[in-house]
Amino acid sequence: MTTVIVRDVPEEVRVLLAEAARRGGQSLQNYLLRVFEREARFARNIELTELQPVGGGPLSMDEIVEAVCEARGEAPGP
Repeated sequence: MTTVIVRDVPEEVRVLLAEAARRGGQSLQNYLLRVFEREARFARNIELTELQPVGGGPLSMDEIVEAVCEARGEAPGP
């Protein structure tokens, strides 16, 4: 694993983060790791939304359901 050091964090910010960690029953270290992971996933989601669509326009609800079921390996419902 990589170590990340964040310098010059205002004391008020550190206190608020520590309180949020405590409320969640986590150490500050674990809490911040979860924040980093969430932000990384969010950044990836933004990249995906910026991709140009391959098809020729909006999908119908039936097409969406079919694609989701196919991705899950399920048969579409009735």
